[in-house]
Amino acid sequence: MFFRDIIGQSKVKPVLAGLASGGRLPHAMMLLGPSGGGSLAVALAFVQFLQCEYRQPDDTEPCGECPACRKAAVFSHPDIHFSFPAVGSGVVSTDFLKEWRSFLTGNPYAGVNDWLQQLGAENKQGNITKDECNAIIKKLSLKKFEGRYKILLMWLPEYLGKEGNRLLKLVEEPPEDTVFLFVAENTELILPTLLSRCQLVRLDPLSDEEVSAALTDRLKLDPARASEIAFLAGGDFGEAIRTASSQENSHTAMFVDWLRKCWKGNAVELVQWTEGFARTGRETQKQFLLYGLHFMRELMALSATGNSTLRLKPDELATAQNMARVLDFDKISRLVEVFNDNIFHIERNANPKILMLDTSVGVNTIMKG
Repeated sequence: MFFRDIIGQSKVKPVLAGLASGGRLPHAMMLLGPSGGGSLAVALAFVQFLQCEYRQPDDTEPCGECPACRKAAVFSHPDIHFSFPAVGSGVVSTDFLKEWRSFLTGNPYAGVNDWLQQLGAENKQGNITKDECNAIIKKLSLKKFEGRYKILLMWLPEYLGKEGNRLLKLVEEPPEDTVFLFVAENTELILPTLLSRCQLVRLDPLSDEEVSAALTDRLKLDPARASEIAFLAGGDFGEAIRTASSQENSHTAMFVDWLRKCWKGNAVELVQWTEGFARTGRETQKQFLLYGLHFMRELMALSATGNSTLRLKPDELATAQNMARVLDFDKISRLVEVFNDNIFHIERNANPKILMLDTSVGVNTIMKG
């Protein structure tokens, strides 16, 4: 992958190229950016640039022609090691390299839920296990095969949890010519001791104009349609692609339907809805609640300012306008708290049917006051 193929990020790309060419490369870096903003794509271009055999000090792109570039382009360079969330106990990333390469080739802007669904996660949650950490230590203790560096690219170190402690010594005192590159979205979920050992590089969210231009160029969308999708995506190019490829986001329809059922408070309908919700995977359930937080944030802005130019689709906006008439700022804040609590419980394997039925009754109580 080339830097020129990446959407936006005009500030970060020359900085990374300068670090590699100027002899100032940190041994541990963390690229921090929002989901769908291109952090993973930037990391893939950067590791190819680092390994490029024909790279000169003044170059700002990998050559794309040397053996190292050709291998890096298909994610098979022996000195570029990948680590990412997977499902199951005792699993390691090398068990899923075929799926990982397919995922990166398809869309490096996709989110973790897309990845886990590709693995068939169902009710299992993604994690980076202690076995994976031990495998990383073993791989990086070996000599490099042919590249300039041994590189570990870890996508979403948030999924390490406390297992990250196993890597602290290695990150702090790495073997010669070893580079750690972490690609993260939320530093609050990362061990502070791991975070403190990395040089942090922040990526800007993509602008609506950048997303719109990319949709027009890559998906050949009509400019007006591309602008509409870009506005709704809010800087998430992965979400923009999903919206462009489907008439309606499944979370949108499901969430609006759920809110209407909560407002009506029909017990039979709520039980039927929660039974269907419980059959979805845990990552999908979590993404549903994260979407709920997005909806509530937009509803809060609508309630406070009366501004209808929100990142909501027409049916979402109509629902939000109706809710804004009956929900004040305090009620919306309480709903946000409920969604945050539910994400916490879902991550800890709470029974989704009991949890969401209880939540549905609580939402009805908050709405009706």
